[in-house]
Amino acid sequence: MIKDNIEVSPIAYRKIQKIGREETEELDDYLAVEEPLEIQLVYHSSGQKIKKSISVTMRTPGQDRELAAGFLFTEGIIDSQDQIEDISSSVLDENRIAVALSTTFEPQLGSLERSFYTTSSCGVCGKASIEAIKTKSAYSCISDDFVLDRNTLFKLPAQIARHQHTFETTGGLHASALFDLTGNFLALREDVGRHNALDKLIGAAFMAGEVPLKDRILLLSGRASFELIQKAAMAGIRFVAAIGAPSSLAVQLAEESGITLVGFLKKDKFNVYTGSARIH
Repeated sequence: MIKDNIEVSPIAYRKIQKIGREETEELDDYLAVEEPLEIQLVYHSSGQKIKKSISVTMRTPGQDRELAAGFLFTEGIIDSQDQIEDISSSVLDENRIAVALSTTFEPQLGSLERSFYTTSSCGVCGKASIEAIKTKSAYSCISDDFVLDRNTLFKLPAQIARHQHTFETTGGLHASALFDLTGNFLALREDVGRHNALDKLIGAAFMAGEVPLKDRILLLSGRASFELIQKAAMAGIRFVAAIGAPSSLAVQLAEESGITLVGFLKKDKFNVYTGSARIH
C-alpha cells in the first residue's frame, strides 16, 4: 500500500469578511496553498555534469518528491527507479527540487518537443502538438483481463469524499485516488492542479515499485482531461473513473490505450465512454 507523506501544511489561514444582504461577519477561513515548484534535472552527458530546470508547476506543497518522480515518469523521461540516484529539496529554497539521475543514464529531453511550463489549471500548455504528448507507455501491451461489478463503482464517490481531508477544510483542491478491483481504498493525493495530484499518486507508486497499476481503479475527483488519461496510460492503469465529464480527446486516447473510461460517476449511476466489456 502507498503511504501518505505530507511534508508541509497544504493549508493557509486568513481572516475574511462574509457579507450577506443585511450583515457583515468576520470569520477565520482556510485556503489551499498554491506555490511554484521548480523541478531540476541533474544528469551526465559526454562526461559533463549538467543541471537543468525542466519544469515550473504551480502546486500545493507536500509530497514534492513524489510529484517530481511522477512527473518525470509520466512524461517518459525516466521509466525505472534505478535511473534516479537522489531527489533533494534545495536548502535555500523549499520551492526548488533536484532529481539526480544515475551516472549511467542520460535522458532524452530533445524529443519531448515541449516547453516545460505548467500551471494548476493546465498541465500541457507548453506542448508543441497533440502528437508530441501521446507519450508511449512501456505497459501498453500488458495483460489486464478483469471485469468489475458495477456496484463496486457506486461505492467510490463516498470513499474519495471521506479521504479528501484538505478539500474538506478548504474546498479548493483536486484529488486522484487508487482503489483495488473490489473497491478497497489504497491511496489518495490532493493538489490545486489535477495533473499534480495524479503525478503525486503515480510518483508514490513508482517509487514504491508498484507500477504498472494494471489491477487498480483510478478515481478522479473532477473531469477527465486528455493529460490525465495520458498519465494513467503511462502507469499501466486500465480503469479510470471520474466524478466529472471527460473531454473528447480524453475519450479518444482512452480508447486507443485500451482504458475503460467512466464519467459522471455517482452513487447510483455513471456513463461508460470506452471499454464497457470490463463492467457487468
